[in-house]
Amino acid sequence: VGGNDDVESGVYYGWAGVDVNDTGLRKEKGGNGEGEGEGEGEGEGGGGVWGMVMSIGWNPYYKNEVRSVVRMSWEVHIMHTFHYDFYGARMNLLICGFIRPECDYVSKESLIEDINVDIEVAKRSLERESYFRLKDEKYLLEFGGEGHENKVAS
Repeated sequence: VGGNDDVESGVYYGWAGVDVNDTGLRKEKGGNGEGEGEGEGEGEGGGGVWGMVMSIGWNPYYKNEVRSVVRMSWEVHIMHTFHYDFYGARMNLLICGFIRPECDYVSKESLIEDINVDIEVAKRSLERESYFRLKDEKYLLEFGGEGHENKVAS
């Protein structure tokens, strides 16, 4: 992750800054950064910051039959309901903590159950003052320029 090959596989929590407004619209895609739902996640210029849960590993799978990728990957779940898809949006992540190691699952239901527990753990953790104040880190809403690779969500 970010050039660090020593990151342990597992589930993490933190903040995600995305260059979309509260509904999922980007300015260049017709969004104006204003309107219903504006507020909690809203940042400058239509960008917003929301809590996230992130899986670093080999993608969720169960029955331990085949790994779905040859290399490590990361998947981010933003803890917010958007009205639109925002594929192609830029995203900055700030990882605050580790929830649990990657697990093998015998069923889709047990995977879903753990995902829901992960989300609850992340929500409670991000409410703590020391983590909550990190939501205001300037980096989360800086999309481009020196030090940013301009990778897009896919």
